[in-house]
Amino acid sequence: MSDNIFVDTNILIYSIADDLRKRAIADDLLLNHNIVVSTQVISEFIAVALRKQILEPPKVIEYAKQFMQAFRVVLVTNATITSALDMMVKYRLAYWDSLILAATLENVCPVIYSEDLQDGQQIENRLTIINPFA
Repeated sequence: MSDNIFVDTNILIYSIADDLRKRAIADDLLLNHNIVVSTQVISEFIAVALRKQILEPPKVIEYAKQFMQAFRVVLVTNATITSALDMMVKYRLAYWDSLILAATLENVCPVIYSEDLQDGQQIENRLTIINPFA
């Protein structure tokens, strides 16, 4: 196992998706690292999986519970939101992306894996964004 890494919602979605290449990459990340996610990431996973009808609701619930058992789930707090607002302005990011990055930094994860953010971007000289599908 390596350092703690944070994963964005899309990594969880691809771990259950039909795209076999992306599923294999997501599974490798989730199985071979100490994974940290926020309550936001778990909630987004549930919302996306249900909205896009990736799985039936009972399976979505089952996966969400498995993720919460297997990974360290951190809370979004007032401090997380305040930090996210500052990053949103500083880096010109969407609020929800900033909130994920703020949670990543708060929990001292040097890497976040995400398909939605700029691959290779450094945040606060402490965090690197990596798109594992690039």
